[in-house]
Amino acid sequence: MKTNQFVLGVDLDGVCADFYRKMREVYSDWKGVPIEELTEEVSYGLPEWGTLPDEYSRVHRFAVTQRQLFRSMEPIKGAAQSIRRLGTEGVRIRVITHRLFIRHFHEAAVSQTVGWLDYHAIPYWDLCFMRDKDLVDADIYIEDTPTNIQCLQDAGKEVIAFTNSTNRNMTPAPHLRADDWSTAESMIRERYYEFLDLHSLPKPAAPGCTPATTSST
Repeated sequence: MKTNQFVLGVDLDGVCADFYRKMREVYSDWKGVPIEELTEEVSYGLPEWGTLPDEYSRVHRFAVTQRQLFRSMEPIKGAAQSIRRLGTEGVRIRVITHRLFIRHFHEAAVSQTVGWLDYHAIPYWDLCFMRDKDLVDADIYIEDTPTNIQCLQDAGKEVIAFTNSTNRNMTPAPHLRADDWSTAESMIRERYYEFLDLHSLPKPAAPGCTPATTSST
């Protein structure tokens, strides 16, 4: 049921968590090659490293089960701080991630995800493990995977493409794009304040402040 609460749909890998940096370390270990030989400019599925589709699943399983992938990634600069500020202002944080695409280690994936979010003090009300992200309601989304960005746009959703090498040359170009969390935060806050005005709700006195009549997330 739709309520008078603004919802931000947040992807994790490549948006909040530095997935490709960690996978570069893992793949170097997996293949036994110097990390310097693996380009940082990758596309989805990591074919630039010579990864085949069936091998990607094996590497991903190794990364999660043997290298604690979802617990050990570094956060992308500014992500945790921006999300904390937006949450304090009254934005409902809805994490939407597709981390259950390989069978038989869902418990590890979920527990690592929750542990990582708690460790980095990233607030959220909802944690959704979903492939089809357009089926999860939000007022605005932030996402990096090209197919997800396009799917959300095709469904009439407002989505910010968070720039990395997987989507930098995406065609057609995304409607909205942010190269860092400072830009993304400003874009989200602008939409949030428009929502508050539309519903005659009080706005925070300043970024990171709690509106007088709403509770923080």
